[in-house]
Amino acid sequence: MSRAISNKNVLAAQFETADFDGPFLASFGRPELRGVWIVWGGSGSGKTTFTLQLCKYLAGFRRVAYDSLEQGLSLSLQKAWERVEMAEAGSNIVLLNKEQLPELRERLDKRRSPEIIIIDSLQYLDGFNKRSFQKLKNDYQDKLFVFICHDKNGNPDGKLATFIRYDAEIKIKVEGFKAFVTTRYEDPANGEGGADFIIWEQGAADYWAGQI
Repeated sequence: MSRAISNKNVLAAQFETADFDGPFLASFGRPELRGVWIVWGGSGSGKTTFTLQLCKYLAGFRRVAYDSLEQGLSLSLQKAWERVEMAEAGSNIVLLNKEQLPELRERLDKRRSPEIIIIDSLQYLDGFNKRSFQKLKNDYQDKLFVFICHDKNGNPDGKLATFIRYDAEIKIKVEGFKAFVTTRYEDPANGEGGADFIIWEQGAADYWAGQI
């Protein structure tokens, strides 16, 4: 049986947060780099570019593994990799070429395994369900899992994606080259968290001008 935590100890608990700055601070706040985040958006929305921008930024704090289940190592991914100048992340990021759950778990069991895992996309993770999601999260409580998923009518596509959205500490909807961020680390008094993240200024300006 787990031990109950006193009111005093709850209030006194200390947590390690990432010292985000600039647009990432304004959108995300100062998050813990563990648990679950989710990103969803339609084709052509800027989701891949945003995901790689996020990978690059997170690689400044922890080792990142980007599991490209949908594209894998391809010319289009290479070009997107170059657009965000991923070379600047150095050895703190690796690409996993369509690595499914058994191989991914084997990797995560090793010493000095990546601390942040981007799974792109959830819909391509074979046999993954609510139970295996909860087990993955519980088995690797010190790691951050960022699930990228498809969009259906403005929401994550599928029951599992919907379940993960409710569970996630940070939820990010990508549309028209903007990322709309809902974060549990928001601090409105200091202007930290909750601001829209601009993925591509010209693309966002053109898209949203057409929505008026």
